[in-house]
Amino acid sequence: MKKIIIASDHGAICLKEQIISFLKAKNCEIKDMGVDSDDPVDYPDIAVKACREFNKGGYDFGILLCGTGIGMSLAANKIKGIRCAAVFDLFSAEMAKAHNNANFIVFGGRLKYCVPITAMIEKFMDTEFEGGRHERRINKIKAIEDQC
Repeated sequence: MKKIIIASDHGAICLKEQIISFLKAKNCEIKDMGVDSDDPVDYPDIAVKACREFNKGGYDFGILLCGTGIGMSLAANKIKGIRCAAVFDLFSAEMAKAHNNANFIVFGGRLKYCVPITAMIEKFMDTEFEGGRHERRINKIKAIEDQC
């Protein structure tokens, strides 16, 4: 059973609920880090909270959501150990895991996607990290984190 953390700001509450329903139907264990209202919140606060929880361990991956996905991705990628990828089709969902070993994916609640978000999540979940030359590149990303 996959254990997944999910969090959104006020711009993606409906999308978060749809994703949670999909993941529960897939027998995933979900940690919902909020929010549950359309009252405005600051997405960096939500991203940091979810990423810190993820870094405690025990999760397979995380999903972040905001209006466009851009803000959450920017904030999440500032957290050491987080590799958050914006995915927009099946290929990017696959490569986020296969080549980049992303541990978070992000979507925008106000965007229109050509592929169902659930299909992209499923593709990400079903893909394994390829390692090899990609491991070397991930290690370079980790080295940048340690230097900055």
